[in-house]
Amino acid sequence: MTSSKKDSDQSKGDGRFDRRAFLQRLALASAAAGGAATTLNAAAASARSRPVIHLYMDEFSLDAAGDAEIDPLDLTIAQAAVRIRNGSLTPVDLVERFLARIATFDDTYQAWNTVLADQALQRARRVNVGPRQPALTGIPIAVKDNFFTNGVLTTANSFIFQDFRPTFDATVVTRLLRSGGIVLGKTQMGPLATTRATTPDGVITTVNAWTPDNPAVYPGGSSTGSATAVAGRMATVGIGTQTGGSITVPAQCQGLTGLKPTLGRCSLFGVIPLSYTRDHPGPLARDVKDAAIMLQSMAGADPNDLRTLGLPPVPDLVKAATPVRRKGRVSCRWPTRLGVPADYLAGTDRESELRRNMVDTLANTGIEVVDIRLPDEWSLLSDYAFNSVRLPERSEQFLEYLRDDLKLFGVSLATWMQGLFVGGDEYVRGQRAKLLLAELAFSDVFAECDVVLTEEADPFDIIGFPLLAFPIGMVMDAKAGTLLPAGALLAGQPYAEDRLCAVGAAFQAVTSHHRLRPPDPAPPPTNTRSGSRRLRLSLAEVERTGA
Repeated sequence: MTSSKKDSDQSKGDGRFDRRAFLQRLALASAAAGGAATTLNAAAASARSRPVIHLYMDEFSLDAAGDAEIDPLDLTIAQAAVRIRNGSLTPVDLVERFLARIATFDDTYQAWNTVLADQALQRARRVNVGPRQPALTGIPIAVKDNFFTNGVLTTANSFIFQDFRPTFDATVVTRLLRSGGIVLGKTQMGPLATTRATTPDGVITTVNAWTPDNPAVYPGGSSTGSATAVAGRMATVGIGTQTGGSITVPAQCQGLTGLKPTLGRCSLFGVIPLSYTRDHPGPLARDVKDAAIMLQSMAGADPNDLRTLGLPPVPDLVKAATPVRRKGRVSCRWPTRLGVPADYLAGTDRESELRRNMVDTLANTGIEVVDIRLPDEWSLLSDYAFNSVRLPERSEQFLEYLRDDLKLFGVSLATWMQGLFVGGDEYVRGQRAKLLLAELAFSDVFAECDVVLTEEADPFDIIGFPLLAFPIGMVMDAKAGTLLPAGALLAGQPYAEDRLCAVGAAFQAVTSHHRLRPPDPAPPPTNTRSGSRRLRLSLAEVERTGA
């Protein structure tokens, strides 16, 4: 795409929003945490504002050369939309291909809790492609099992919700359906979103798609099921939630692009909660453009979630994620300063080499690389706010269950109990630490840059800033004995998801790491009964042996 004069001269305004207002909003969210009505107490959905669908299939251009040769299971949303629009692929064909793959390989991957085969096919058959179809028309989506789905088991992989069937869809799910998406099913997750995907009593389920026969290889955080479903070519795209890296870490571990938006960009109404001030819904996708399409469809104000009201408008994320060329070369859409912390590029290992290559590649797209130094108090405040805020917020929302039966919390009981013993004074100090952390982010971390490379998601999850994870190459893992994806993590200022998308899109326009796919797993043993599960390690065994 050739950029217009307006684009080439445009300077992003993500540093011009009212920072004081954001800090006040952060403080108000903290104050509301104790008394806010949560999803757990919602008896039924009240009227939700119907989002205006302003993304359409005909707005996408084909980005990959030789598209006709790409297997439908490997297509991005944008590529599948082109085929669906021109009639060379139907939604029914696409859904059937994914369902066949799930039937063949999910005994190994264990990415799914519930597969909605009949429902997905019925929806696919009803699609009538016209000249102005919504952006996700016919696109199969994997939904993490903590999002409410009307009439469908929503278990959060927990004993508490093992028989729970909501009577309405989460706001995010509603918006994806209205945008034409097809929910293939509900994916495995950490029990109540506290660990990698396991059964409630701690037996590992979902594996990393790159090492399907080795459950000891870490696949990411609690959104593992959605990540493995996408990486394992069992869905075009997935959604997850992040409280402490659970979108961005699975993306890094499995060669995907994960976009965690600013707190409040996406409604949490109809999502089983973990932390009122830190939960973020977001997409797990194959590239930045897919992540942008998903977030554009998911985001927006919802009167059922006060955290979403009064925010700056959602920017044009798809435009931001569309690469531009200037003088025949790929360029970042806006003049951008990339902050690189002092030790980020140090080291002689392969991952450090990949990081240096990534920074050089971004510099070649016109991005200015700036050395930065994280404040001395950064780690201290992050650790304190992390432990003194998230645990009591977690326990408070589940007090009635803690009083009723401790066995309901299975393998994660210890951390729920820990939250009960955090005093009110410590919780208040933790909230102050969080606000100080946000002020330091504005005054120090982003003083000389627009986006910053980071090794940790937690500090930015704590303060609700957006994050983008994307693959940068492959690294030999000695324990696994194979190559595994390595990823970068980029943080931005509040409401500047478009800036992150522009940087990620520039990198992916000149690299191919995001196009790599894991090999298929070995066929399941012939003596494995249909629908059964292979014996798995327990989480405790993996942690004890260091496997």
